[in-house]
Amino acid sequence: MHVLVTGGAGYIGSHAVLLLLEAGHKVSVFDNLSNSSPESLRRVREMSGSAPDLFIGDLLDSDRLDSVLSQTQPDAVIHFGGLKAVGESVQKPISYYQNNVVGTLNLVSAMEKAGVKRLVFSSSATVYAESTELPLVEGAQRDASNPYGRTKLHIEQILEDLAVSDSSWSIATLRYFNPVGAHPSGNIGEDPQGIPNNLMPFIAQVAVGRRSEVQVFGNDYPTYDGTGVRDYIHVMDLAQGHLDALDFLNSHNGQYVWNLGTGSGTSVLDVIGAFSRACGRQLPYKLVDRRPGDIAEYYGDPTTARLELGWKAERGVEEMARDMWEWQSKNPAGYPDYDLDGISEEEINEFIRGARASIVKEK
Repeated sequence: MHVLVTGGAGYIGSHAVLLLLEAGHKVSVFDNLSNSSPESLRRVREMSGSAPDLFIGDLLDSDRLDSVLSQTQPDAVIHFGGLKAVGESVQKPISYYQNNVVGTLNLVSAMEKAGVKRLVFSSSATVYAESTELPLVEGAQRDASNPYGRTKLHIEQILEDLAVSDSSWSIATLRYFNPVGAHPSGNIGEDPQGIPNNLMPFIAQVAVGRRSEVQVFGNDYPTYDGTGVRDYIHVMDLAQGHLDALDFLNSHNGQYVWNLGTGSGTSVLDVIGAFSRACGRQLPYKLVDRRPGDIAEYYGDPTTARLELGWKAERGVEEMARDMWEWQSKNPAGYPDYDLDGISEEEINEFIRGARASIVKEK
């Protein structure tokens, strides 16, 4: 198949691109590189022996989307592109609604014009209402509590309406829990901009000395050790879920929803413990007050994905921490910070393909 991956140079996207190429698919990536690096795709090419084609563009540029879809004529689209920080979404709700909701509307409009009607959408467990019973099942009440989650919920509803209006569409909605870890080689991984919003990349930066200690927000929750419990999923398991969903859509029309998680939760202290074992030293942490809006426990039921896709999470928290440490220890500052100003799309693609030694000096 020829698969177009929006946001394919990002954290989860780059791991999915790698698996797609290793499975023999042709891959095109559509990314504005605002929160990602062409270095991830260059390393994907080194690891897989195949290079994706990068098209630099923004989901808010409908003309560019129309042009890329018309030019590439993919068999399917995997849609990772968008903004993803819960805290930032509270501060910048307009940007989140524009990028995530309007961007997705532009994408499916371009797909329809090009006759491409197979879509795997990157959703989130944040669409679920906080009061729902655990473990969360796909039919649980949806009522997102922050702008980021609401953008994902609005997109889900748009895709549901689209599938009802036209039975030739095949749409998979994948609700992630907490993606962590990296490729076992340590060559690609998560490279957050600024202060990490999520627990494990923050712990990883403490482990390499970029930050002094981990702050644990609350130790008086009604959980087994008093700290918050979440469903962490290895990014490689998550990426595989997209390939399995893509295979399913080859023989099914309509709209489908699957939770992608492990089915159990791990506490903040247990994650710190696993990472301490991975890096070989006890990492410092400080107990502080709860954050407003945090909840005690949150994990999902992945049974439907296992029964319908044959998918399940294979890696536990020890492997998540081990692989994240492998990535962070090899890349303590993340990917090189390239200044791409004045560098053409073709020059960047030559760099990814290995036909150009460099694109520009690092910042």
